[in-house]
Amino acid sequence: MLVVVEKAQFSTHLLHPKYWLLWFGVALMRTTQVLPLHLQMKLGASLGRLVMRLAGSRTRTAKRNISLCFPQMSAQEQQTLLVQNFEETGKALFDTINAWWWSDEKVQRHMQITGAEHITDILADGQGVILFAVHCLPLEMGGRMCGQFNPSIGVYRPHNNPLMEYLQVKGRLRSNKGLVSKRDLRQMVRSLRGPNAVWYTADQDFGRSSAVFIPFYAVPEAATITGATTLAKLGKAKVLPFFVERNQDDTGYRIEVMPALENFPGVDEVSDALRGNQIIEQLIDKNRSQYMWLHRRFKTRPNENDPSLY
Repeated sequence: MLVVVEKAQFSTHLLHPKYWLLWFGVALMRTTQVLPLHLQMKLGASLGRLVMRLAGSRTRTAKRNISLCFPQMSAQEQQTLLVQNFEETGKALFDTINAWWWSDEKVQRHMQITGAEHITDILADGQGVILFAVHCLPLEMGGRMCGQFNPSIGVYRPHNNPLMEYLQVKGRLRSNKGLVSKRDLRQMVRSLRGPNAVWYTADQDFGRSSAVFIPFYAVPEAATITGATTLAKLGKAKVLPFFVERNQDDTGYRIEVMPALENFPGVDEVSDALRGNQIIEQLIDKNRSQYMWLHRRFKTRPNENDPSLY
């Protein structure tokens, strides 16, 4: 039975020797949280450039996504964005470390938030809030920051590795109420009716089931889920676009919560999904280099026999 995960469950099984190397890596990562943020980011950028050279398939995926979405860019502009994106990907490792292990006081010293009243006002009126986010690279820190002023419910994919599952749940619950599996629609609806704020993303390719094929940037037929319409209807919730980024000078993090969408849900789920993709593009365009271009966003084609875009 799927439920809201409200506590990380530790088991002595996680001390088995097969997890020792991972525990060592965790201990090593935790030591880096004491470094100044700007130094963490310098190390992260170097790590990202190294990963770009070594992770051939991921590099090709990111490069292909950028070329598909921004054909108007020159080859040099696309390459520049690719390099910047891998630098930001390396920095995101430290964003996660900070989100999972910084104290609340340290998080608050490094964060700026605008639009928080849009969440609190709607919840005060007895309605749920769907935080319509995108997979920005500092998203882990976004969740931690959001919990400083309004503990929320996160939608996540449980990890196959038990130790990683324990670590991510423990880290994500540092300042939030709970986590719900992305497959548990019923529990998401219950959480929204709480009322609660629930994180939701619709910017990745989840396959053919429950998807419509609509434009995303310059790709005319991208598989897009329509869950926001269902959640808003059944959860009686408002949808608020939500954006998080690391400051350009790497001195902290910023959250922007935008007003609730008017007339959402609309006439049908396709028009809602089209509107959602337009909002996603606007959010990504705020900081393209900090978006997760490594995901195979266009792996599902309209017809199963269509050639792969990758």
